[in-house]
Amino acid sequence: MAKLDYYEVLGVTRSASDGEIKSAYRKLALKYHPDRNPGDHTAEEKFKEAAEAYGILADGDKRSAYDRFGHAAVNQGGGAQGFDPSVFSDFGDILGGLGDIFGFSDGGSRRAGPRRGADLRYDLEIAFEAAAKGTETQIRIPREETCTTCKGSGSASGAGPETCPQCRGAGQVRYQQGFFTVAKTCGHCRGAGRIITKPCATCRGNGRTSEQRDLKVKIPPGIATGQRLRLSGEGEHGVQGGPPGDLYIVIIVADHPFFQRHEDDLHCELRVPFTTLALGGSVQVPTLDGDEALHIPDGTGSGTVLKVKHKGLPNVSGRGHGDLFVSVVAAVPKKLSKEQKKAMEELRRLLPTEVQQTERESGDKPFFERVKDIFG
Repeated sequence: MAKLDYYEVLGVTRSASDGEIKSAYRKLALKYHPDRNPGDHTAEEKFKEAAEAYGILADGDKRSAYDRFGHAAVNQGGGAQGFDPSVFSDFGDILGGLGDIFGFSDGGSRRAGPRRGADLRYDLEIAFEAAAKGTETQIRIPREETCTTCKGSGSASGAGPETCPQCRGAGQVRYQQGFFTVAKTCGHCRGAGRIITKPCATCRGNGRTSEQRDLKVKIPPGIATGQRLRLSGEGEHGVQGGPPGDLYIVIIVADHPFFQRHEDDLHCELRVPFTTLALGGSVQVPTLDGDEALHIPDGTGSGTVLKVKHKGLPNVSGRGHGDLFVSVVAAVPKKLSKEQKKAMEELRRLLPTEVQQTERESGDKPFFERVKDIFG
């Protein structure tokens, strides 16, 4: 008997969009679902018919061929076998995943072959100065490496793997479940299609052993907490000759007792004599490159932030340096000599009581000129 037109099966027009085709199939799949129609062979056939129609129309290339040549274009190789079951991946809520429909499975048809090794992560804490200047350090990581005795085969010397008797080398076993042919990974060989009868004594047939690996790591200047370094190929070794994974080193920079970091800039607080703030002068401020002279203008208020250019951290990408921002805070002496107290009393007498102070009072000298006279 001739097959029905796929568009008629789904109840859509030939100009139907992909979304309309998907929606139509979902309705039919739910309507004729075998769990809703136990023992109903007519519903079973309609369910398979809808699945076959959707399998063709959901694939752009196969739909185009079907539109031009009809069933002859898609029946090569046996009807529904001509479509890719991955188009059913969105309907797992209906049948728990239709990857196994008509004899296919979600990757189960592929044997377990070479597989890439796992990526590894290593948290590395470094000193603040090391992050600023850059450094080279050595780390030791545990990882799975290819067994040197059997060279990763898992078999004892001179003994090779044998074909799995359960799946006969296919890597999967198939069985009938209702009107579906279900394919699952072979549990005996775990999909490899081969079994090791004489395992290697060193790795016990795994093909890999746990080893400690010493590596040198170069830390670039300016690196910050949370940034990662990737060491290609330094992760775990692959399985059955697969490529190794990568090693990711996550940097943790220790705090500095004096500096605080904001991106590439540094911030610090420097206590200076209040006379220096009042009269102006030069003080030495610590930097990562040693002490640096910092000019303080006269009349600088406590808490004022002054900038020292290019004395921050280098940019990790090599694009210049940040700046150093110094918050100057008045240092008040706890003890004063008689002479100092006398001078302070005179200063207090001369200091204005109002918050707002004009530069000159009643034709007298400017305020800071009078302060300079007191302190010589």
